[in-house]
Amino acid sequence: MSGLTEALIYILQTLGQLYLMVALLRFIAQMVRADFYNPLCQFTVKATQPLLAPLRRIIPSVAGIDLAGLVLVLLLQFVLIAVVLSLAGVSVVQILPNVLAWTFISVASLFLKIFFYALIISVILSWVAPGSSNPGAQLTYQICEPLLAQIRKVLPDLGGIDISPIFAFIAINLIERFVLGSLAVSTGLVGPIRAMVSPFL
Repeated sequence: MSGLTEALIYILQTLGQLYLMVALLRFIAQMVRADFYNPLCQFTVKATQPLLAPLRRIIPSVAGIDLAGLVLVLLLQFVLIAVVLSLAGVSVVQILPNVLAWTFISVASLFLKIFFYALIISVILSWVAPGSSNPGAQLTYQICEPLLAQIRKVLPDLGGIDISPIFAFIAINLIERFVLGSLAVSTGLVGPIRAMVSPFL
C-alpha cells in the first residue's frame, strides 16, 4: 500500500469508529433506559437520526430493544470493514462470510469496550465526585448500574463495600479474551487484517 492509501485508511478508521461509537452509545443508552434529555443522549440522537429514521420505518423494536439501532451499528461496521479492506487491496466478495463474522465480532468488542471504560470512569467518579450531576457522570452511572445491580444480587453483603465492578471487569475480560478472541482467530481475524478491521479488539 502507498503512504496515501495508508493515510486514507487511518482517517476512515478514526472517523468511522468515532461515529460507530456514537451510534452504539445511542443503542446502549436506549437499552439501559438512560435519561433521554441528557445532553449526551441528545447528541447521539441528533448525530444518528438521519441514518436511523429510515431503518425505523421497516425495523420495529422488539421487547423494548431498538433493533433498528442495532442494525444501523452492524451496517456501519460492515461498510467500514468493506471499504478499508477494499482500499488495502483485499477482495471483500471472496471473503464475505469472514467479513460478516468480523462485523459481529467487532461490534461485540466495541460494545464491551464501552462498558469497560464506563466502569472505569464510574469507579473513579465514586471516589472523587460521588453523586455528581454532570451529564457525563449521570450517563456513565446509568450505563453501568443495570449490569452492576445484577452482579450485586449474587454477592454477599460486605458491609457497604461494593466490589461488583471487580467482577464486572473480570467478566468483560474473560469474554473478550476467551470468546471474542477465539472467534477472531477461528475466522482469520489476525495480524494485519485484525489491525485494519477491528482496532478495538
